[in-house]
Amino acid sequence: MEKMSIISDAESSMDIKDEEINMAEVEKYREARENEQFPDEIDTPIDVAARIRFQRYRSLKSFRTSPWDPLENLPKTYSRIFKFLDYRHSKKVALLNSATETEYSPPRGAFISIYISKVPTNLIDIWPRSKPLIIYGLLAHEQKMSVLNMVLKRHPSCTVPISNKQKLIFHVGYRHFEAEPIFSQHTNGDKFKMERFMPNDGAFVASVFAPIIFAPVPVLVYRLDRRGNQQLIATGGVLNVNPDRIILKRIILSGHPFKINRRSVVVRYMFFNREDIEWFKPVELRTPRGRRGHIKEALGTHGHMKCVFDQQLNAMDTVMMSLYKRVFPKWTYKPIMLHSLCVSPKESEMMEI
Repeated sequence: MEKMSIISDAESSMDIKDEEINMAEVEKYREARENEQFPDEIDTPIDVAARIRFQRYRSLKSFRTSPWDPLENLPKTYSRIFKFLDYRHSKKVALLNSATETEYSPPRGAFISIYISKVPTNLIDIWPRSKPLIIYGLLAHEQKMSVLNMVLKRHPSCTVPISNKQKLIFHVGYRHFEAEPIFSQHTNGDKFKMERFMPNDGAFVASVFAPIIFAPVPVLVYRLDRRGNQQLIATGGVLNVNPDRIILKRIILSGHPFKINRRSVVVRYMFFNREDIEWFKPVELRTPRGRRGHIKEALGTHGHMKCVFDQQLNAMDTVMMSLYKRVFPKWTYKPIMLHSLCVSPKESEMMEI
């Protein structure tokens, strides 16, 4: 005897909604896998001139040693933040002053009364009676905004791809907030390559606009799943507070060797007009096998160009050109506690003890 199952309209709509969300996750998986196989490679646009599309990018002779001015072309948001002349010295002074103030503080376990002025009236009514009210003391400068850099590592339980500038939840010490971080490599040097996705292995750095906090401070990072639950995705600690950290986004334009004559090669499909070839002529070329070369001249008007390399290429090689652009965090900081209690950050700043 056959059984008949009846699906309501509400359940049907939920299934459709889940299917759309799953397709979005599948697309993100594909982008992450493509980024692993061909890191930073993009296709040169055909309908827009490459010299216009990539006018904000520049080449670097050496990523490690080439100079880059940290004060060049800063966004307007950098006028709203604080910068230390010497972060380590400021941290030492703040901790020393805190230790001095502790000598005159009430003893542990004593009952005291704290009076806070300019508190929103609705805070008393909204605050849950079952939850304790915890008050933290701030060190010097910890009420100011800056660029917070955190060293993180992906948690083993996180198997979904986390893209760059994705909204995440940060638990940094006693502070809980939402932000859209920029991921970058955790290496030595004065320049750091941006990561399009959270690395699966090894440490990386997440940079956000957030209030200053002195290290060492533990960091927990969560994401919201489809049901609104928080899932732990990364753990780590605070690295430093440094707006001058140079994070560079790299793009790679690739071309195909069309004709090879010893060290001279005719390359196509990297550019599609003569003007773009002349514009990018000073930029160095390279191949995955370590060959280096340069553009000698444009051939015709359809993007063919004659290039010369230090060694002979083969037909399986790919000619690549690397370009870089500095990227900055977005001002997406939102305190979670204040948001949940319907108290605006502006009202929070007005409260005085």
